[in-house]
Amino acid sequence: MITNWKKLHASDFELVDPTLYRQLIGSLMYLVNTRPYICFAVNTMSQFMCEPRKVHLVAAKHILQYLQGTVDYGLDYRQGDGVRLAGYTDSD
Repeated sequence: MITNWKKLHASDFELVDPTLYRQLIGSLMYLVNTRPYICFAVNTMSQFMCEPRKVHLVAAKHILQYLQGTVDYGLDYRQGDGVRLAGYTDSD
């Protein structure tokens, strides 16, 4: 995700259906609960819900394509007795 996304000039692109865009972003917001690593990208895309342009829809679809390749990643919430937190790191 480009960090200076707000600075990009998107007014040259055509408008897309706002309802479709809002549904897509809403679904991605739901996925943030189990996949917190997409939080920044989803938050950035949610800032364009009023007037979504084609470039915004393409970027949101790119997030979906990324998720398709990382199906096995994410948090797994299970009902049980205790809470166990495990973390892994790879530092050189």
